[in-house]
Amino acid sequence: MKDSNSKQFNLSCPIPIEQYPAVLLAHGGGGRLMNQLIEKMFFSAFDGGSFVSHHDSAVLKIPEGSLAFTTDSFVVRPLFFPGGDIGELAVYGTVNDLAMSGARPLYLSAGFILEEGLPMETLWRVVQSMKKAADIAKVKIVTGDTKVVDRGKGDGIFINTSGVGVIEHRLKIEPASVEVGDAILVNGDLGRHGMAVMAVREGLEFESEIKSDTAPLAEIILALIKNGIKINCLRDLTRGGLASALNEIASAAKKSILINEGKIPLREDVKAACEILGLDPLHVANEGRFAAFLPQKDLDKALQVLKAHPLGKETSVIGQVTASQPPLVYLQNSIGAVRVLDMLSGEQLPRIC
Repeated sequence: MKDSNSKQFNLSCPIPIEQYPAVLLAHGGGGRLMNQLIEKMFFSAFDGGSFVSHHDSAVLKIPEGSLAFTTDSFVVRPLFFPGGDIGELAVYGTVNDLAMSGARPLYLSAGFILEEGLPMETLWRVVQSMKKAADIAKVKIVTGDTKVVDRGKGDGIFINTSGVGVIEHRLKIEPASVEVGDAILVNGDLGRHGMAVMAVREGLEFESEIKSDTAPLAEIILALIKNGIKINCLRDLTRGGLASALNEIASAAKKSILINEGKIPLREDVKAACEILGLDPLHVANEGRFAAFLPQKDLDKALQVLKAHPLGKETSVIGQVTASQPPLVYLQNSIGAVRVLDMLSGEQLPRIC
């Protein structure tokens, strides 16, 4: 059986479906059913090898270097969408947060909030997707937790993931490192994740299906570092999209940024979907895209490295850091007019990650 993204899933759920076709409150009650769920559902998928100790915590071996640590929660609706699902998103989202520090992701935890009545096969699909994503991202899911809430209180499944990675370089990849003159790159077209989720939610159909760009970004970032690129700052373009990410960096760095609207890569179907829904694609979330700030002297080499990677073939130089003050983001259009690109005051697209 395949999901809407044509990804093969093993739906041979290890929980006896004929006895427990859906999650029960007892699956979170600390007794036999909870232990069966943990043993057969999670341990069978997330085989941590020597890390599986049936204890309250995993004992990890960490290589030399500074540690990066992050946590995130995922409440996307619907659970499955073109190009991905909540399980894949939970793994890649946390891996990507680690990658934005230039860290090599190593270990993840996974906390599940399950709603009573969630079909057991749905949970198994999500778990299998997380396992596949962890293998692709080269991380181990080594510890976790499961809670069950009353029917109608949890919208199926919520997932929290925390991640640990190791920083093996001496770069300080943070807004404080941004310098006037830095080039700003994005590694591909924007807005697909948010529009993939919203198209399903709103029942929109286009000539070509809009699929989420969800992907692990650590490998492409580590390739830049390995090739000696001086990365000053990185930010994954998730909630709030490009506009929010750039404004956050400008404010923290106390620098102004000028972006060339014509250089921002956008697909026609994404632009059309945004127009129908009255949205600005620069505020729409992505799950496999990042902005990088780096010196002009490293630009050509960085482009060469990025475009050689599958996730960087459409890398575009969209602007640069222009001055120390004021900390604003400016957008220049095709006729040379300039306006301030500000953050949204509220949530444009709820429940997309």
